[in-house]
Amino acid sequence: MSAHLYIEGAESKEDQVRCREGFRNLIGKLGFAAGKRMPRLSACGGRNAVFDHFKTAHAQRKQGDYIAMLVDSEDPVADGEKAWEHLKSRDNWDKPAGADDEQVLLMTTCMETWIVADRAALKAHYGHRFKENALPPLIDLEQRNRKEVHEKLTQASSDCSNAYAKGKRSFGVVGILNPTALSSLPAFARMARVLKAKL
Repeated sequence: MSAHLYIEGAESKEDQVRCREGFRNLIGKLGFAAGKRMPRLSACGGRNAVFDHFKTAHAQRKQGDYIAMLVDSEDPVADGEKAWEHLKSRDNWDKPAGADDEQVLLMTTCMETWIVADRAALKAHYGHRFKENALPPLIDLEQRNRKEVHEKLTQASSDCSNAYAKGKRSFGVVGILNPTALSSLPAFARMARVLKAKL
């Protein structure tokens, strides 16, 4: 059995390396250390590229393989367990034959939602110039507009020498997140549950 997770984000080769490293660190903290059930990770760039890679790998999978994709939901999700239904409604993506909802792991509404959920990691990473009060409230975080979440995170770190930016810096922040701080987010809790069941 093999497992492969295709991840949205990272256009350049350098950012793809950072993306894999950041998510490997985060997923590893869930108990999937290297060599112990850690899935192979591929950073694929944009959403459509992720879906294309997923469809090809799903079609070529062997019995028992776990092929999945980790993508932003972009919009709030009505039912996190019906991931393909969300992707059909939002992106008009058709579920490949034989695929199921546990092959779609959503970052609801975006990767930055996960980042802003871990206030302790952000304060430790950015230091005393970080403006925590600029961040959106933790209540109903997954229902917030992705642009708002991104803008507030950028604003909160704007006075810091390592201010938040997509790509080079964003994946480094993902790698320091504490899964415990993210466990209140239904989409993250679902990812943890699905991976532990599948791997």
